[in-house]
Amino acid sequence: MNLSEEDYRLLQKAADILENPSLTAKITDFIGTPVEKAFQYLPAKWNERIGGITQAALRKALEISIYSMKNMRGKFSSNRFHKIISGASGAVGGAFGLAALSIELPVSTTIMLRSIADIARSEGEDINSVEAQLSCLEVFALGGKSEKDDSAESGYFTVRLTLAKSISEITKYITKKGIAEEGTPLLIRFIVKVSTRFGIQVSEKAAAQAVPLIGAAGGAIINLLFIDHFQNIAWGHFTIRRLERKYGQEVIRNEYENIMRKINITLK
Repeated sequence: MNLSEEDYRLLQKAADILENPSLTAKITDFIGTPVEKAFQYLPAKWNERIGGITQAALRKALEISIYSMKNMRGKFSSNRFHKIISGASGAVGGAFGLAALSIELPVSTTIMLRSIADIARSEGEDINSVEAQLSCLEVFALGGKSEKDDSAESGYFTVRLTLAKSISEITKYITKKGIAEEGTPLLIRFIVKVSTRFGIQVSEKAAAQAVPLIGAAGGAIINLLFIDHFQNIAWGHFTIRRLERKYGQEVIRNEYENIMRKINITLK
């Protein structure tokens, strides 16, 4: 099945967003120094703490934000509204520094996950389904490369494939038995996988906010960059899922890979 001209254009745009995450560059432009240098302002053993902070933030966000989507109506997502309240939470983080991150991050992550769910709904997802809700959480794993990635392991469909089994197992379990205590380990393992990749972007955000004199205003802007980044990733992800429902997964993946091959040939 051939894609329409409009759908092919959307797929090209989605591929460009998903294969070229730009959060690091945007933060660097704002703080005026490479993010790598900003890491010097983070406390010792920061990497040991970030895993626990991001996992807690994702668990809390999942508990709160998705369920608030059930009564949402309308065709378009409320990206601007979510940016405003995310900026406000970032101002708190900027004012109080890293000490506030364990409080601010669950708040900003909840806001972002609700925004992601809003985008998913606007692209035709049944946000009440377990599979769609987990796909919203999956966006945090698609927002950038892990430190362990090489070029063969960092592509959009590669990351989706690594998470697909977990999403399928959790969906089947909860659909059959509901959310029960014995099903929690499946969800926790999924959150750990997502947080491993999400933690890279959280560390970059924290490093930027740790730069001396960044202040409340700077913290707000960094959070705006943060949520804008994940809103873009969410749009790309759920646009592809919508096209998969329309044309089939194999058709869309083949077209996506053809687009990436053309881009690579052009770059060479």
